[in-house]
Amino acid sequence: MSGSAHSEHAESKVRYGMVIDLDKCTGCGACSVACQQENNVSFRPDESDKLRTLSWMTLYRLENGADYPDYRVAMLPRPCMHCDSPHHSPCTFVCPVNATIRDEHTGIVDHVAVRCIGCRYCMVACPYHARSFNWWDPTWPKSMEAMLTPEVSPRMRGVVEKCTFCHHRLNLARDRARLNGEDPDTVVYTPACAEACPTRAITFGNLKDPNSEVAKLAKDARAFRILEKLHTEPKVYYLSSAQWIRRQSDNNL
Repeated sequence: MSGSAHSEHAESKVRYGMVIDLDKCTGCGACSVACQQENNVSFRPDESDKLRTLSWMTLYRLENGADYPDYRVAMLPRPCMHCDSPHHSPCTFVCPVNATIRDEHTGIVDHVAVRCIGCRYCMVACPYHARSFNWWDPTWPKSMEAMLTPEVSPRMRGVVEKCTFCHHRLNLARDRARLNGEDPDTVVYTPACAEACPTRAITFGNLKDPNSEVAKLAKDARAFRILEKLHTEPKVYYLSSAQWIRRQSDNNL
């Protein structure tokens, strides 16, 4: 990375991130459904083949492996981690056509579908399995076509897609701020997954704002990040008071 880019990264006052409280999560799947609807993630009549499924927010089932009555289960929603390390953001460095980019001002890792050539290097490089490949042309039941989000372009067959932290909502919030004469760099917005969560297990905001709820939760004693030992600096934090859940983050906790 060039020195100027690294400097811009260091000086930015905005780093959008997310905290997911696993002690509150019920595994209802509302976050995943809301994400799919908001971002025009297509689906097929038969979704039983999970190797061909498109998912930006996948729910993983965690088990403690104990026998009854000590058996416990938890659900872990997994969006893109939006890795923030200038040297260890795997997907951004392997893409040969610069289709995966990290906004140095906000920290959001985005994917430009029209540049993607479908090589899937990013899928191999991502340690979080946070990307999906389009095996078919996007389709929806005809009655649902009018419900598509107009700000989000459907992705074509043969390209990769992933969570963008609902980047289009950020752009809309910036536009409103400009119209109101406000600073577009300080806007607060909410991705669809956080908005839909019935237990308010998902908190989103500016990690660099010490007064924001997300920044406070990220420093909670229960906070951890998945595969943090890889030094990818994921901007998605998890909360749990259960040590067996924290151990499954593979950080030698």
